Amino acid sequence: MDSVSTAGKTALDFMRNIDQRGRIIAEYVWIDGDLGMRSKTRTLPGKITSLDQLPEWNYDGSSCYQAETENSEVLIKPVAYYPDPFRGGDNIFVLCEGYKWADSTFTTKVPVNTNFRAAAVEIFNSALDEEPWFGIEQEYTLL
Repeated sequence: MDSVSTAGKTALDFMRNIDQRGRIIAEYVWIDGDLGMRSKTRTLPGKITSLDQLPEWNYDGSSCYQAETENSEVLIKPVAYYPDPFRGGDNIFVLCEGYKWADSTFTTKVPVNTNFRAAAVEIFNSALDEEPWFGIEQEYTLL
């Protein structure tokens, strides 16, 4: 590209106009062991239209304070996805919850220490006939 065609364009402009040849970028996002946000980027073959099209993935949880070194694989399971406001197009953010293997038999998965959603889903599913109410508590001081 010459300098005239790039004048006034930002990195975001370029990112949104890349020819992805039908593929999409899925940014998998989860909470790490320090309650910080982590992510990994994955290229998928096409537009996602349902949650079951998103594969589970994994990462080394020992460096994120979520697994022991001897058994460090953490599995990230997609639970929701949203349009990526930065990349645009059909690209998505994928919100995930983490699981690790209970032991070295690799037969049972247990939620990682920051997978608070697993416990919440269990509680919500136990009372599906109830309609929950949520409120925001605001505290302030007038001087």
